[in-house]
Amino acid sequence: MSNLPTLNLVGAGRVAQTLSNLWHTQGRFAIQDVLTTSLNSAQAACRVIGAGHAVQSMRAMRTADVWMLAVQDAQLAHCALALAAAAPAVPSIVFHCSGAQGASTLAQLAALGWRVASAHCILSFASVPAALTQFPGTPCALEGDASACDALRPAFTAIGARCFDVASSDKLLYHAAAVFATNFLPVLQSTAEDLWRSTGVPAELIVHLRASLLRNAVANITALGPQAALTGPAARGDTAAIARQGSEVAAWDTQTGAAYDALSALALRLAQKKPN
Repeated sequence: MSNLPTLNLVGAGRVAQTLSNLWHTQGRFAIQDVLTTSLNSAQAACRVIGAGHAVQSMRAMRTADVWMLAVQDAQLAHCALALAAAAPAVPSIVFHCSGAQGASTLAQLAALGWRVASAHCILSFASVPAALTQFPGTPCALEGDASACDALRPAFTAIGARCFDVASSDKLLYHAAAVFATNFLPVLQSTAEDLWRSTGVPAELIVHLRASLLRNAVANITALGPQAALTGPAARGDTAAIARQGSEVAAWDTQTGAAYDALSALALRLAQKKPN
């Protein structure tokens, strides 16, 4: 019988599959029971993880040392309530993976003596194979009960995460930063491509621009930092050009025009910012 601490999963999407696979491979947790929206999806998750027992209900889940709630943000409070109703006699550590929600979302469990926490890894889990390769060095924000965070820290560190603490009151701003850094990039790229397409840029050149401009922008930001990598009318302080261009973009699409104005204002502020 394994002497490893046991881990139960409620929800097993890309984040849970990646973390659990790494923990299983590194021998940090014995992956135990896995509950998802269906038995088939739970079984599929177990195959990706390489361990675990698929179950059909929360009441079928055995007592575990640690529980990971890897469900959507909107479902977290309901999930905590359901777990509290089906809770084993001995409270455990329970954490969720949301960047925007704090550990207080699990208050129903904390009231029963569970040690609650959140652990958010700043990585785009686009696919499990890619995430497994990209995970080493990933920053991981821990928040919640101090003893729970202390117990989770070595588990995350062992699979390559770089853990740090974030205050509960800062979770929304912390996660908004990750949204700016990752989630908005596809939106901006899509908008750029729509504009190019509407002005007659050939499709094959748009694909080329997608690769070359993004690659060069990332390389410049990485090497120089955001301020030094800034180019265009904002970097030159050309407010007249920004106004003319903004007016034209707004005529093309109102929302895009508003975004152009807001981002241009931020770009001007960045250009005028004193270097660190």
